Amino acid sequence: MKFLVTGATGQLGSLVIEQLLKTVPASDVVASVRDPKKAEHLSAQGVEVREGDFARPETLSSAFAGIDKLLMISTSPGNRVAEQQAAIDAAKAAGVSFIAYTSAPNAQESTFFLTEDHRQTENALIASGITYAILRNNWYLENEMGTIQAALQGAPWLTSAGTGKVGWAIRRDYAEAAANVLTHEGHNNKVYELSGPLLTQEELAAILAEVSGKDIPVQQVDDATYEQVMKEAGVPVDALPFVVGIQTAIRQGSLAVDSQDFQNVLGHPNTPLSEGFRDILKQS
Repeated sequence: MKFLVTGATGQLGSLVIEQLLKTVPASDVVASVRDPKKAEHLSAQGVEVREGDFARPETLSSAFAGIDKLLMISTSPGNRVAEQQAAIDAAKAAGVSFIAYTSAPNAQESTFFLTEDHRQTENALIASGITYAILRNNWYLENEMGTIQAALQGAPWLTSAGTGKVGWAIRRDYAEAAANVLTHEGHNNKVYELSGPLLTQEELAAILAEVSGKDIPVQQVDDATYEQVMKEAGVPVDALPFVVGIQTAIRQGSLAVDSQDFQNVLGHPNTPLSEGFRDILKQS
């Protein structure tokens, strides 16, 4: 059985490879990357490294050749739908029997601006006839790194998300879930809402305060104020709609997906966010 992970040198992909190597021989693991030179550390572990660039579909036929199960980690926004359609087509042509895809929360019904590309990719994957698993990842705790670092330096935990809740979880849990879906049976044609326990901004900040021993006050503002503060903090102007849009989406409930799927796929409860914060503090 050959397992392939796309984007294998990325933040999520590298952790999925790490998880796979705990239970699967390195000779059965294949890493698809845009630049093989950046994956020499994987080659050194016995993982086969192949060039696979979604923006260059001609590289995908050879990347996917002989693969049984594939984890397609979603690419960056932009030309994502076309790129991921090309990957699905290449996988089908190569005879891949199973694709797991990292999607977004409630992708078929959500109005969150990030979900449209995922909705289209989910539909393309289902239409392909390939056996699939859709992993609707909620929100990585690590996505809050900027806010975490600012709060640890004495700034308030700034948000315009109001009472909106998020199913935060650490990236390593998402990686373990993806590896489990690839290597375990019973996941054919399943859709999983991978959401941790739902928390407000205040509840998340309280966990950081407890772990760090620092007072972390939460400052709720409106979107315009949040945008101005982010601009003054150095967020590029073209990225401001993105960061504000996330706050708006949280406030509107787009990430408040209540589900037990995550711990069912993991086979154990999610890693406590307090532990995730401790790891972040060690790296800071």
